[in-house]
This record gives sequence, structure tokens and C-alpha cells, in this order.
Amino acid sequence: MTDFTVFIEQDEDGIYVAKVPEIEGCYTQGKTLQEALERIKEAIEVC
Repeated sequence: MTDFTVFIEQDEDGIYVAKVPEIEGCYTQGKTLQEALERIKEAIEVC
């Protein structure tokens, strides 16, 4: 298992945007913080 740094920000519409800076193009979003965390785990696997 590899560890990655994940940045999560909330945009002006209240949507959480999660990014992995070590993996180009690896980002996702969610309506809740929990949803963004679940989706970024999936995105890391795909990337």
C-alpha cells in the first residue's frame, strides 16, 4: 500500500474538491467530505 497526500478544498458552491498532487490529473469532488474521501480513494486506484 502506498500513501499519498490528498488536498481537499471546499469551493464557492459548497462542493468538496479532492486532489492528489503526486498523480497528475487525479482529482474528484463530492457533496460531502465523506463522499469526496471515498471518491478520491477510487480515483487513486484508477490513476
